[in-house]
Amino acid sequence: MNRPIQMVNITGLIIGISYGLHGPVLPVFAKNVAGATYAELGLIGVANFLPYMIIPLLVGILLDRFNSGHLLAIGVVLNAASVYMLSLAQSVPEIVAFRLVSGVAHAFFWPPCESIISDHSKQGERIKNISKFIIFFVTGFMLGPLAGAWLLDGLGATYMLLFEMTALVMAVAIISSLLTARHHIKSRHRRLEASSLVDIVGFPGIVIVLLFCTTAFGLMLTVYPAHLNDRGIGEGSILVLYFIFGIARVAGLAVAGRLARHAGISLSLGIVGIAAGFGISAFADSFAGFLVALVSMGLILSAYLPLTLEAILVRTRSRSTGPVIGAYETLFGAGWMAGPAIGGLVTDAFGSSALYVGLCVTGVAVAALSAVYRRDLSLDRAPHNLDSGRDGHAP
Repeated sequence: MNRPIQMVNITGLIIGISYGLHGPVLPVFAKNVAGATYAELGLIGVANFLPYMIIPLLVGILLDRFNSGHLLAIGVVLNAASVYMLSLAQSVPEIVAFRLVSGVAHAFFWPPCESIISDHSKQGERIKNISKFIIFFVTGFMLGPLAGAWLLDGLGATYMLLFEMTALVMAVAIISSLLTARHHIKSRHRRLEASSLVDIVGFPGIVIVLLFCTTAFGLMLTVYPAHLNDRGIGEGSILVLYFIFGIARVAGLAVAGRLARHAGISLSLGIVGIAAGFGISAFADSFAGFLVALVSMGLILSAYLPLTLEAILVRTRSRSTGPVIGAYETLFGAGWMAGPAIGGLVTDAFGSSALYVGLCVTGVAVAALSAVYRRDLSLDRAPHNLDSGRDGHAP
């Protein structure tokens, strides 16, 4: 594997650890310390993901104008600063403001990583390399909660110390991101096309799956931990559950290459698994019950990313991957924002059980629609003369 991809993987591992270290307990912190309601938890999640609906389009253009490694370093610096500021937060408006900064930071993290991997992947290896990168990130996200549980339960650390330690871990990734910039191919100033988002929307099967999966994942990061806490699961146990959730995500990613052979069917079955997990979550009140739900959802809630991204890249008519990745990530941000927005409002209005029953029913409907649009999701049916030949996916 070449050096830029190695550095991106290391950066992803470090950022994943830091996200896992503080992410699952942030909603609990907001609820118990700042007194946030479920609607306010949704607002915090929207603040975190709203920039991701807008900024990736800009970053996608910048990727074709500047060194992607430098853009990645900007994202790491902003990430570390935003988490450190959480250690100073005492109210919901302060948390909302700091999560807005975090959302901008994330927009400068994920698209540059995907662009670097895409540019440095040999023919036919892109989906494998992107899957490996996500495995590094998810492995970090899996290990982070264990470290967080040790700090909170084992050492009796405060939330403030936890956020400060997270910022310190994030800061280490500045080194690997700058090394990525050193070895990354310089900008090629390729022709930009403004129709990237329109091109993606032209494949409804991909859009439906992407929006449902990102909505589910956005909910898992923002509202779901508070639901666990309300059902009697303590902070340390929540972090352990997210560790196991991470194992399931890594397992799903490990077989993503095999799933790609039957991507449409695999994604449909995976969405059924998400629906089942939400159904269980509506009524579970024990660690074991939520464990089953999280494993059921975790098996697909990472594997869908390389599969849908590859489906987009082999179909797009743009020869410039930067804007395409930016447009893809914008849809990603839309789903991420919808998750906490819907979750917070519905839970406050109708209760958490109604929310997860509704998501279960929605998941079954999305699985059926993905089967209808299975041609959009199949990686061996990409049109001729597009981007597919470069990556070995031409029919």
